[in-house]
Amino acid sequence: MKVASPRGILALLFAVNVLNYVDRQLVYALLPLIQGDLRLSDARAGALASAFMLVYMVAAPPIAWLADARGRRPWIAGGVALWSAATGAAGFARGFASLFASRAAVGVGEACYGAISPSFVAERFPEARRGRALALFSMAIPVGSALGYAGGGLAGEMLGWRHAFFLVGLPGIFLSLLCLALPDDGPRAATPAPVAGYREVWGVPTFRLVTFAGAAMTFALGGFAVWMPTFFHRVHGLSVGRAGTLFGGITVLGGLVGSLLGGWLADALRARHADADLLVSGVGLIAGMPLAAAAILAPTLPLCVAGLFAAETLLFLNMGPLNSAIVSVTRLETRSMAFAANIFVIHLLGDAASPAVIGWTSDHFGLPRALLATCAALGVGGAFCFAARAGYDADAARAAGAPA
Repeated sequence: MKVASPRGILALLFAVNVLNYVDRQLVYALLPLIQGDLRLSDARAGALASAFMLVYMVAAPPIAWLADARGRRPWIAGGVALWSAATGAAGFARGFASLFASRAAVGVGEACYGAISPSFVAERFPEARRGRALALFSMAIPVGSALGYAGGGLAGEMLGWRHAFFLVGLPGIFLSLLCLALPDDGPRAATPAPVAGYREVWGVPTFRLVTFAGAAMTFALGGFAVWMPTFFHRVHGLSVGRAGTLFGGITVLGGLVGSLLGGWLADALRARHADADLLVSGVGLIAGMPLAAAAILAPTLPLCVAGLFAAETLLFLNMGPLNSAIVSVTRLETRSMAFAANIFVIHLLGDAASPAVIGWTSDHFGLPRALLATCAALGVGGAFCFAARAGYDADAARAAGAPA
């Protein structure tokens, strides 16, 4: 049986994407149990996150080129199977080295999926509906993250951390088999060699600016994800458990509302503004900046929560539109490479650096000031979005094969 309809493909890959983020966040929910059992230091526990992110970033570019050159379906299905098997294998870990290796393998598997799936989804929908489709696809980020934190912690308490990894790994094996029913786009004869392909992608001015916008946003959101629960604990006196639950709830609700609204707005404005994806994203980032700052400066917890929810809703507006913009300005033969290059840069310049930068700034100036300074990155991201509008029409025309 083939999964051929656009809605069927979106539904299947949305489910896989939810599991993608469950697998990413699961280990963080289980860390206290893992550390107690395996006697890991905080430094080694933190290295597990680094293992995933570094391998994910480095593996994405070569995998994306191979997928564009030889067909994407086997890479999607194989990637899901690999990361799911690696997640299950973590349950057998007897020490740091084996757990580190399993998280690195998860990074390879998720690189197969993360670099390929957005373009695979986008190409099934006409441009007028692409923003909403990618927004729905991106809703998996807050949903999967929340399930990973909350469900992982609950499963770990009830069943033990090893069985939690087994439990999360099994559904992925089933979903990988379903992914074999996706359409086979086959090899693309016009796919350029790796160096030429990535040079072509990076040579698109709109792509570069969109990627820098994503890096600025990821710098801020990645830093908030690590430090906002601590901010709630230190500034507003919440318990560690309540602080994490509150921030997770805000992120899920803001992510769902913002992702859906952003896709709808971009598609609604597209008839009047061809670059509606960039317009919606830029407005969301710039408008979200003062609201995030107001949340940090709020004198009471309710005002802080209200400001943070409004800010995150606006920041999540761009989840679908920025991906849609990448699709529009890159050729079919290089789109997976474009997403791989985007993944590499936004994480390298974004959330791979920001938690440490915020921590250093907090040590010297206090956490509220460190988070306030981070809000400036949101304005930078918005400025990149508006700068990208200047060349969007010409880049989109070239990508479509029309005269610029």
